[in-house]
Amino acid sequence: MTAQELQTLVGLFRREEPPVNPTIEEMRAGMDQVAAFLPTPDTASVAAVDVNGVPAEWVSAGADDGPSVLYLHGGGYVMGGLHTHRNLAYNIAAATGGRSLLLDYRLAPEHPFPAAVEDAVAAYQWLLAGGTPASSIVIAGDSAGGGLTVATLLKLRDSDIALPAAAVCISPWTDMEGLGDSITGKADKDPIVRADSLNRIAAMYLNGADARNPLAAPIHADLSGLPPLLIHVGSDEILLDDAARLAERARAADVDVSYEVWPDMFHVWHLFAPMLSEGRDAISGIGDFVKKQTAA
Repeated sequence: MTAQELQTLVGLFRREEPPVNPTIEEMRAGMDQVAAFLPTPDTASVAAVDVNGVPAEWVSAGADDGPSVLYLHGGGYVMGGLHTHRNLAYNIAAATGGRSLLLDYRLAPEHPFPAAVEDAVAAYQWLLAGGTPASSIVIAGDSAGGGLTVATLLKLRDSDIALPAAAVCISPWTDMEGLGDSITGKADKDPIVRADSLNRIAAMYLNGADARNPLAAPIHADLSGLPPLLIHVGSDEILLDDAARLAERARAADVDVSYEVWPDMFHVWHLFAPMLSEGRDAISGIGDFVKKQTAA
């Protein structure tokens, strides 16, 4: 994509000033509007499944014998779902040559922390119980789902459950207090995420829980023993330091980390792969990583 085309896309995000202190219904409606521009291709295979009581979908490009990606969608733990991330789950499945299990985990404020973690762990156990070996599973997620990906790994590790082959964190939200320098330093560049919104939805999700609980804010976790991580983040997003500090802590714990900062990219640009070449390139890289980590 040319610089002009990129600016045009960014301008679409900034075209309308978001409402001040939007209600949860307004936030969810706004995310739904974005998803409406990203329909799932007709070539997608989509099958609804019940995952230990949690709604989910198997999404693929037709393959069912490759890697299985447990995908945890973004949306600040308060919005998003199957309809908002089906296209991304499909694109990742196509890139891996396998399929994605897209999980519709419970959302706050109706279901605050640790509901999302519980649902993600239950989904992973469902995969294992169904005969999918841990060595062919990768957990992936974007934004809040990126933080949830790490939290799920931590819970699995501490519960002595076999860990997946690897994990992918796209623009991960890992700090419930917003202490990274990029929160203010990138505020003028980030067209999608705002610090005041982060603070509000963090309070909704935590519901009084400790903001430094590692399962809510993995930036404070002992990450030792985790499988290889691929971390993608854009240079122009306020969560840049969330990703950077996650990579730093993981490396300090001797975790195999591939950390990539994509120039000029915004929060979860992968969602816009249908119109953004950088999104397609990033997803292709995820596919290569997943195939490498799950190779027999």
